[in-house]
Order: sequence, then C-alpha cells, then structure tokens
Amino acid sequence: MKLPLGPLCAVAGSLFSTAAFAHAAVAGPTPPYAGVSFDADFTVSHGCDGADTYRVKVTIPAGVTGVRPVDSTFGKAEVEKDGAGNVTAVTWTREGGVRAADTHYFHLGLRARLPAKPFTTVFFPTEQTCRTPAGVETTVAWTDTSGGGHHHDPDAGTTASDHPAPSLFLLPTRLPGWNQYTVEEHVHDLTVFKDALIVWSGTQAYSFNPVTQALIEKEPGTQPLTQIHPGTVIWVKY
Repeated sequence: MKLPLGPLCAVAGSLFSTAAFAHAAVAGPTPPYAGVSFDADFTVSHGCDGADTYRVKVTIPAGVTGVRPVDSTFGKAEVEKDGAGNVTAVTWTREGGVRAADTHYFHLGLRARLPAKPFTTVFFPTEQTCRTPAGVETTVAWTDTSGGGHHHDPDAGTTASDHPAPSLFLLPTRLPGWNQYTVEEHVHDLTVFKDALIVWSGTQAYSFNPVTQALIEKEPGTQPLTQIHPGTVIWVKY
C-alpha cells in the first residue's frame, strides 16, 4: 500500500451512499452494511396507468434473515415462510379501498439482517398490483436483476431495465481511519465508496471527492483506480 501524503487526505470529503430511486426502490436511514440489521424502506412512486396501488409483495432473498415487517398507513403486512420458518415474502395490502386515481407515493418498511457478504448486491424482486375503483387489477413485476447492481456478472453493463428489482449493494463494516479488505467480487462502480476519504490498491487510488481525485491523478507514481477485481486487497480510509 502506498500511503497518501500532504493534501491528498486533508481535502477528502465524505457523505454516505444512498440508493437511486426507481419506480420501486429500497433504501434506508443508514448504509447497508453486510451482516448487520438494516431498516429497509421500500418505496412505490406511482401506480399503473392511472390506477392506484392496491398490493405490494416483496420477495425476501436467501441470506436475508430475521425479517420483521412494519404495518403502514398503506396497510398491514403479511409474511410467507418456508418449511424452516424463514420469511420468504412480505405482502402489504391496501385498507379502506383504492383511490379514484393514481395520486400517492407509498413507503413500506421492514427490519432484517443482511447477508455477511460485502461488495455484493442483494435483490428484492417486487410485485406491484394496482386496482381501479371498478375492481380491474394490473400487476407490474419489478423483478429484473440483469443489470447486476454494482458487482460484475455476465449481464453487467447492459441497457438499464424498465422494471429493475429493488436492490442494496452491501458495504463492509468499518472503523474510523484505515480499513483493509479483500474484495471477493468485481466492483466496477467505485461510487459505492462515496463515504470514504480515499481508496488505495497498490499504487492505484480513488476518491469520490473531485478535488482529491484530481490530486491522485497528479501524484507521481500513482494511477487512478477505476475498478476492483476479485481477490484484490484494498485499503480504505473513512
């Protein structure tokens, strides 16, 4: 590891990563750390062709455990479990009937422990059912995982889906200061280190802060870090 000197660390900024909102998305008040309990906030930003949202079903992927949903103003949550007692899906259904038109934005929550697999993406395939006042239902499946999130897979880099599954990119737990990690996945989107001061791998470095990144590019013997391959050891300063 080549330790940065002078202004490289002094000017590095910090903010934690948040998920980009799609039509159905998941985020939280804290970063999604691997192996840690997380308060997930699922959002549904609109209905279906003018019809109000009536039901939302979120599939819980393997490795996500200790799921405890929250009843909301949208409606009460019902859980489905497998033979071992693991929650496999959570469904919220509207109470009091649908509105005459698509006018509202909804939040649906649950708490769960995320898999202890940092630098991987966890997908939550979601089905949104809308209903007109006349009772006609339409279902939209937010289930496409072909984008691959932030890690590398055969479909990574393809055109963005119109119906992506809500997803979380799992970050490693950390302490203030320098942290060493061995990355087991191919990370090609380094903006997952938005909350880091600087990332080092050998003689390569990256910072989300544009001023720090400019200094990295000018530092003799240092190259910009643009992606991380499986098995790479990195040093990250928070």
